[in-house]
Amino acid sequence: MAKKTKPTADQKLEAAIFSLLSEIGENPKREGLIKTPHRVAQSMQFLTKGYRDDVKKILNGALFSEPNKEMVIVKDISYFSMCEHHLLPFYGKIHIAYIPNGKVVGLSKIPRIVDMFARRLQLQERMTRQIAMTLDEVLKPEGVAVVCEGKHMCMMMRGVEKQQSHATTSAMIGVFESNMKTRTEFLTLITNKLS
Repeated sequence: MAKKTKPTADQKLEAAIFSLLSEIGENPKREGLIKTPHRVAQSMQFLTKGYRDDVKKILNGALFSEPNKEMVIVKDISYFSMCEHHLLPFYGKIHIAYIPNGKVVGLSKIPRIVDMFARRLQLQERMTRQIAMTLDEVLKPEGVAVVCEGKHMCMMMRGVEKQQSHATTSAMIGVFESNMKTRTEFLTLITNKLS
């Protein structure tokens, strides 16, 4: 007797999407929907790939000794995520700063860390804190600051239906939390536009 093979994660997702389409009153076998379960399964795997990412692999040794003690800022990092309450997208920009304490990280690694946390089912508040804590753990800097701005489709498309609203969350660690002057400098710099 032939051994049954277990369905893959993609196959399970496809079956769930097929069932979902049926439950909302659609015909998943009609021409326009035949490949939808497969496409949605692939999309979900991509949109949630942050669960399978590893910060050590993302950093790939890109930590460098540097005596610089001045603020490093990467701002206007675009992100897309999915609200864990309704599985609807939220998106926006994240601004990140840290003050080195003997180590700096390759600048391209910061947006990759953002993506690692954004590509999960999320709450904006949690994601903001996770990014700050991860940078603090990896760099052991004098401080880390993260400000996240988000537009939430769960507020725009359903519920209160407020299209112009957006949420702002922040996480401050170290000198950004304890020193008002440092925090104010960061907040001023992220709101200023380059000429």
